Amino acid sequence: MFDISRFTESRSWSFVTRLARLLGDWNIPAYIVGGWVRDRLLGWDTDDIDITVKADGLVVAERLASALGGKYVPLDKVNRIGRIVLPDTDSPANRQRTIDIASFQDSIEKDLSRRDFTIDAIAIDLSTLVKGVSVVLNDPFHGQGDLENKIIRTVANTCFTADPVRLLRAVRLSVMLGFTIEEKTESLIMRDAALISQVAGERVREEVLLILSSPEAGRCIEYIDKLQLLTELFPELEPSREFPQPSEHYWDVLHHSLKTVMALDYLLRQDKWEYTGEDIITEVPWTDELQAYFEVKVSHNSNRMALTRLAALFHDIAKPKTKTVEQGGRVRFLGHADEGVTMVTAILERLRFSTRETRFVETLVKYHLRPTQMGPPEMPTNRAIYRYYRDTGEAAVGILFLSLADHLATRGPNLDRDNWKMHSQIVAYVLSQRPAEEKRPIRLIDGYDIMTNLGLGPGPRVGELLELVQEAQAAGEVTTKDEALKLVTKLMHARSDE
Repeated sequence: MFDISRFTESRSWSFVTRLARLLGDWNIPAYIVGGWVRDRLLGWDTDDIDITVKADGLVVAERLASALGGKYVPLDKVNRIGRIVLPDTDSPANRQRTIDIASFQDSIEKDLSRRDFTIDAIAIDLSTLVKGVSVVLNDPFHGQGDLENKIIRTVANTCFTADPVRLLRAVRLSVMLGFTIEEKTESLIMRDAALISQVAGERVREEVLLILSSPEAGRCIEYIDKLQLLTELFPELEPSREFPQPSEHYWDVLHHSLKTVMALDYLLRQDKWEYTGEDIITEVPWTDELQAYFEVKVSHNSNRMALTRLAALFHDIAKPKTKTVEQGGRVRFLGHADEGVTMVTAILERLRFSTRETRFVETLVKYHLRPTQMGPPEMPTNRAIYRYYRDTGEAAVGILFLSLADHLATRGPNLDRDNWKMHSQIVAYVLSQRPAEEKRPIRLIDGYDIMTNLGLGPGPRVGELLELVQEAQAAGEVTTKDEALKLVTKLMHARSDE
């Protein structure tokens, strides 16, 4: 069994005992439950604590927040759940600590019986800490044994019907902890998979982002599909299942999309790629700066890496809708990137993704073919590179890696090494020409210069001319104000001659 000293040696133990004394002074029966207990048994420190009290959770939370000097947040007025947010002074990074206070009515055993998994149905009676008794675990469903055996097991067969978001949480915990979902629980997930559509979008989003932030996200998503959960979550993907592709593709559309996420994990140095030799990774640039790019936060709980993985899953979502067969039998998917943007927007709005998150994923899907359209056999021109970075903005680097992942997931074990080398060289070259975000070329002329010299009034044409000058400047075709004015004069004459 586990060593109880894992609790007393944790950096948050003094804080826990302080909570125990406060609640004891108020004569409120209280237990620490859930993730904090689980993580301490595993030897991990955590900043979040869940407490259940035999009282009104909202009232207790507000009172505790006042006593601790923290912020009180009512989470659920129906189920009487409150949150306290305060600085975690025991944390080396001085992060925030959250304490969630819920209520139980009958016994703690009854409360634990309503929880999701056995490893989360373990409690510590805070009153024993006040009395100086050694830590005693209340573990009616043998969660310690499942922790030791690294198993995710439901407490009851009604686990997922009681709260369907647990369908995703089971997979997320298995990935986060490196545990296996036991067979009966897998069967329950498949039985209840359709219930995921009943969960509020923002709750699904939270679980999806946590899964996409795990190192082996691609394998996790493939596992979600095996559990018959993926297309219940994203029904727009179902038409892609077994949808055939041209001969250069090794997999059908859906499995190509799943493999693209796995290939992206490989390129981001997060996982392996089993379909070709490991040496192909040497062709792909990787630096601390690129690592930092993917770690940039897009919202408080999403970063570019997680959202690029999401775009990889969705990049070909519109192929079934856009398939055409030309004379001679050639299959094409014209416009699938643009149509895919429309579909992706609807999905992300349904799941309450932020505007910035949505725009980032939309841009990746819209331009996922762009890198291969800039070459080969020659390297892209300065003008093409300028246009690429102008159009793709903060998604530019993500798109380059998505295009490489798309390539690997297209060919699978039939990868042509010469084509791969050329594609990788194009990506490396475009990355080497990446402009510093804060160093966009200083404009040689402005709108006032154009209107004064050409006799134009304010209007969209002035903006168009300024953009053309900026493009020519990036290509090295104009370097002075005089050359820029000559160019706009030439452009205006060319237009008037049309």
